[in-house]
Amino acid sequence: MRKIPVYAHPAAGWPALISSTRKLMDYKAFLRGSISVLHSNQPKGGFDCPGCAWPDHKSHKAIDVCENGIKVIASETMSTRADAAFFAKHTVTALQGWSGYELEHSGRLSEPLYYDAAQDRYLAISWQDAYVRIAQQLQQLDSPDEALFYTSGRVTNEPAFMFQLFVRCFGTNNLPDCSNMCHEPTSVMLGKQLGIGKATVVLEDFEQAKLIMLFGQNPATNHPRMLEMLAHAHKQGCRIISINPMREQGLSKFRNPQKPTHMAAGQSDEMVDEVIQIQIGGDVALLTGLAKWLTKNDRINSDFIENQTSGYDALDTWLRQQSWTDVERGCGISKAEIINLAKLVADSPATICTWGMGITQHVQGEDNVAMITNLLLLMGMIGIDGAGASPVRGHSNVQGDRTMGIHERPKQSLLDNLERVFKHPMPQEHGLDVIAGAKALMQGTIKAFISMGGNYAVAAPDKSAIQNALTNTQLNVFVATKLNETMLYPGKNNLILPCLGRTERLMTVKGEQFATIEDSMCQVVPTQGRLEPISETLKSEAQIVADMATHVLGSESSIPWQAMSTDFDIVRDYIAEAIDGFENFNQRIRAAERGFHLYHPARHHVWNTDSGKAQFEVPQYPITYVAAQMAQTTSTYQHHIKDSKNSNNNQNPEQKVWQLTSVRSHDQFNTMIFGFQDRYRQTDRRDVLFMHPDEMSRLGWQQGDQVLVSRQDSKDQQRTLGPLILTEMDIAANAVATYYPECNDLIDLDSHAPDSRTPAYKSVTVVLERIHQGSIASSA
Repeated sequence: MRKIPVYAHPAAGWPALISSTRKLMDYKAFLRGSISVLHSNQPKGGFDCPGCAWPDHKSHKAIDVCENGIKVIASETMSTRADAAFFAKHTVTALQGWSGYELEHSGRLSEPLYYDAAQDRYLAISWQDAYVRIAQQLQQLDSPDEALFYTSGRVTNEPAFMFQLFVRCFGTNNLPDCSNMCHEPTSVMLGKQLGIGKATVVLEDFEQAKLIMLFGQNPATNHPRMLEMLAHAHKQGCRIISINPMREQGLSKFRNPQKPTHMAAGQSDEMVDEVIQIQIGGDVALLTGLAKWLTKNDRINSDFIENQTSGYDALDTWLRQQSWTDVERGCGISKAEIINLAKLVADSPATICTWGMGITQHVQGEDNVAMITNLLLLMGMIGIDGAGASPVRGHSNVQGDRTMGIHERPKQSLLDNLERVFKHPMPQEHGLDVIAGAKALMQGTIKAFISMGGNYAVAAPDKSAIQNALTNTQLNVFVATKLNETMLYPGKNNLILPCLGRTERLMTVKGEQFATIEDSMCQVVPTQGRLEPISETLKSEAQIVADMATHVLGSESSIPWQAMSTDFDIVRDYIAEAIDGFENFNQRIRAAERGFHLYHPARHHVWNTDSGKAQFEVPQYPITYVAAQMAQTTSTYQHHIKDSKNSNNNQNPEQKVWQLTSVRSHDQFNTMIFGFQDRYRQTDRRDVLFMHPDEMSRLGWQQGDQVLVSRQDSKDQQRTLGPLILTEMDIAANAVATYYPECNDLIDLDSHAPDSRTPAYKSVTVVLERIHQGSIASSA
């Protein structure tokens, strides 16, 4: 075994503080950013950090933000502006050649802009003229369904509620959002199995858990505030197991910047007890092995199953049909190791299963969530202290936006409530999600695209095709704080409307306003910026929605849009009437420092499912699905090599078929690229392909070689990425990884889970070709 270079230091600690300080300086946001850091996640008059959706602990800290959060804050509080003067220096065509990093650092959007094709530049426009253009174009559509209204999870509850109301009053349910691309399998399967698509745990459950199983997560990079809770749980005697194809170095030890003893004396807390390196896409197979052993050996909670669940017999029959050979082949873990883990599950009185997008972003993502839930149900781990399902969302309010009605497939009860409260008919047909919306854009049936935040084209698969499609629309509108790639492919009318950031004060004629968000664990908390806005021209998202609604809907609308935009209490009163669980919203949000927890029926063994009980679900895909995909690709590749008259490749073709997963670096947040340092993976570039050094040796390759990555998509078209620089990582056999979103053009719009339709960013079968042997430096 070749030794893998690893990050030898604990997660966080001094490197995190140094990196955070440098990032504030890099963005020229040291003063504004530092002030905001002090107000981040504070209970009285503070704002909720937009860096992740991890909940706030009930105990108060003077500084309660992580490295990732500080980077997001630095990005938002930068003093540089991307205004009309900036665009006077740069044509849009020239900006199309800028990297995501360069666009991210171009500055805060600070005045409304429109695209002038003759000059190929964005020019300043008045707010009034912008709204008139929007209204003219939307009113000219043959159908409201010719418009697509996208939402990012950074939008707070009040403007999100207003936005979905405006869109539905306009006449369509075309309300895709970033959930479509991340945790949709969670929402679909938890909804089907438990009656609600949200976490069944609260933060305090982590203090009482005896076993925590982390599936497909890298908290050190994506939600570092979780590390403190994991370290605390471990210290309390909880056993923590990471199930991941990659051995993430940020999960070994944690040096808490909040603890002076840690920082001064170099102390750190242990976290993960064991890493189980399954094959990419092997989660269902592993969970099948666990469930198979537990049921066969009667180590399950029979009383809970009998009284609270439905569908056990079908699952048990299916489990008996699965062979241990297929289980091992599907996950790459031996039967003995699986049994050892099963015994830990059987002996634990309180187990939490927590997961990220390493579980959901697969073709079989719904099966992954279903089997995690099945495991919890087998053990009776729903509705007891210290146990339950804990999906961890990425955006700070992606869950809240869905609760507010941002959904292309709304429940009938929501539509009925909206009609009752606002006396306005609501569209009944389901709308377009991200995948269907992108296809409709390409087909030319979408004539208008309006985005509340986000970077739609880059976050979705088929980036280049979506960008090209956007140039053929009649109208594109972007409500945003920063410039991104999606804005640079203008249609006939292209508008950028700059909005206030989460850190900035929202003053109206009714005084200073606060908004709310819902975190990953159903806690609704207030958020209130404290900084003076970067520009007097900025408007709140609520004001922009109200102004668009007023101009588009005109006198036909009896809804008090302008009153809502200036007084969020009015919005919350409407939410209380229309959204279940928000009764007495204004009183409850002011009654406690940390807001309130939404009622979760499954925590109380109330199952709002079709059967009236918690539902076991049998997976749709074979547990050897990924292995079969690789075998099929290998066969196709061998046939190609055999028939190729010009091939001089004498290597074994089987060695060249791999399963590829996408990862985020330690210096990015979703599609926002802060820098090029991935501290825990020890690289300072993004054009890399991670591979285990033993696998490199097997191929006769080495670190620094240049490699092309290709795959045949669902339409049998070849897609290619690269060249990428081969870089060592402790990753499972037959697996490689590269960075999101750069790899998104490898993934087509038809590679997704069947019901949730979430793209398979985490698992596609690829072929590798070394095109240059060299020693290009790839480590920091």
